[in-house]
Parts: sequence; structure tokens; C-alpha cells
Amino acid sequence: MVPKHSRPGCDPAAALQLGVRSSARFVVTGEGVIAIDAPPNLGENMLAAIEEVTDAPVTHVVYSHWHSDHIGAASMFGDKVKIIAHDITRDLLARWPDPLRPLPTETFSKDATLDVGGVKLELTYKGENHCTGNIFIYAPKQKVLTKIDIVSPGWSTFFHCDASENMTGWIDAHDQILEYDFDALIAGHVTRYGTRADVEAAREYVNDMLDCSWEVLREERGPELMIQAGPERRWTWAENEFNALANEVTFRTLSKKTSTGELWTERLAGASNMTKYHAWSIMESVRLHRTHDDYQRRGPDRNKYIW
Repeated sequence: MVPKHSRPGCDPAAALQLGVRSSARFVVTGEGVIAIDAPPNLGENMLAAIEEVTDAPVTHVVYSHWHSDHIGAASMFGDKVKIIAHDITRDLLARWPDPLRPLPTETFSKDATLDVGGVKLELTYKGENHCTGNIFIYAPKQKVLTKIDIVSPGWSTFFHCDASENMTGWIDAHDQILEYDFDALIAGHVTRYGTRADVEAAREYVNDMLDCSWEVLREERGPELMIQAGPERRWTWAENEFNALANEVTFRTLSKKTSTGELWTERLAGASNMTKYHAWSIMESVRLHRTHDDYQRRGPDRNKYIW
């Protein structure tokens, strides 16, 4: 169940603040502190939180990915820390320099293990999802996984699957998270850590939108909408068609009873507002990334809608 403070009925102003709030993580070792990300809307409050626990300095920083909303305050750790990230993250930060996001000092391409004072973090890149270079950061002893911008515990994610760049990779990442043996997930947004049940709920929600997208696309409504618009208004037709299809995916997803017997608007905060944006992006990814069940054959049937 979603905690009461995370349900859709909470105060709208509080919900907005909670929904966009970023989260990060730090680990105290015998040889200093490892910080994972540095969200600007936490800023130096992250330093204050570390100081409440230990006098040890931050010696290492791990970047989950290159986006400013998660590492945009990294310069506060000073210029003597070691910064670890994926090769692609360094390339992107070098291409668009930002003094608040110092370049990584150490990078890797697929897998790496960071061992500081006997505390081990397994760093893994499984390919593009939310963005290129977005890594899994796992502490096997503590059973804590950091994977940013895939799941927002108790919530529907932000617009268009958290503005992700590869919808198919983003969808797959839900399964990849569940391959880990974790007790807590640091997910990057909202103000609590995630549980396995949170990830399973998010995966079910995403798969419902994916299934509804397949259904709606296979119904081939294009010719009807094209005739309504007329050939001289092809962009009006395209806009109307895709909006209509996304609306239908949204309706079917939000009307369906979920595995708990509840609707998604009862299980995930923000689902009533955000599903239409996710539906559009997921439906478009089905059209572009997945196999087409049909294509235009030779012949005169030029009005056949091939998605």
C-alpha cells in the first residue's frame, strides 16, 4: 500500500513539493565518506546530513548520470575528491562544461567495483534507459540499490517517463532492478526510499500502459482520422491521431483494475495527471522501437494504415 502522505488526496502544494524533491545517498567508510549524487535542491543540506553522522571528509563521489537535477551541486565537495562515473557521463559533461558538475576523475565502460575502507559498491552499466551513462550502484552487504529516474516510490513518475531518452530501455530497467537482492532502493525522487513492492507496482503500471499501447495501435484508427482531417491538413490529422490514441491508452490503463483490485489512481499518486504523458511516450516507443506486425504491401490500397 502507498503511505497516506503519498496518496493522490494529499495537499496539492505538498504533493508538488514531494513529487519533484530529489534524493541522494552517502556511505560512511573507514576511510572517508562516499557520496552518491548531489542534487541541487538538497545542496549543502546533504553536507549537513553527513556532518550529523560523521566528522570524516567526503573522499569519493559517484555520479549516477550526467543530469543537473541529480549532480548539479557536486562542486560543493571540493576539488580533492575522486569522482567516479561512466565513460559516457564524462563525455557528455566534457561536451557541455558546468563548473557545478566537475568532470569525473575515474570512469568505466561496463562494470567496476569501488572499495573504500572495506565498503564495496558494485557499479554496472546495462545500456541506455533514462539516458546514456545511467548506472546501477549496488551495496551488496547493505542490500541497498541506487538506480535513478526509473521508479518514483509510491508515485507515477514525472512527465513522459521522467523525460527518459530510451523508452524501451527505461521499461526494461524495471526488470533489471528486480534482478538485484535489495531491501532499499534509492530512486532519485520523492522523499522516501523504495521497496521491492514499489518497483513491482511501477512495473505493473508501465506494463499496463505498454499492453494498452499495443492494443490501440493494432486497431488501426488512422484512416478514419485522416479522412476527417483531409489530405491538405496532414499535420492536423497526425496531431489528432496521436492525441486520440494516447487518450485511449490512458483511458484503458486508468479504467483497468490492477492486481490489488484498485485502480492506478488509487495506488500511485499522480497517476491521474501523469498517465497521459507516459502513454504518449510509451505508445510512440512501441511504434518506433518494436516490430511492426504489418507493412505496406504492393498494390492499390494506399489508405491502409501501417503503424
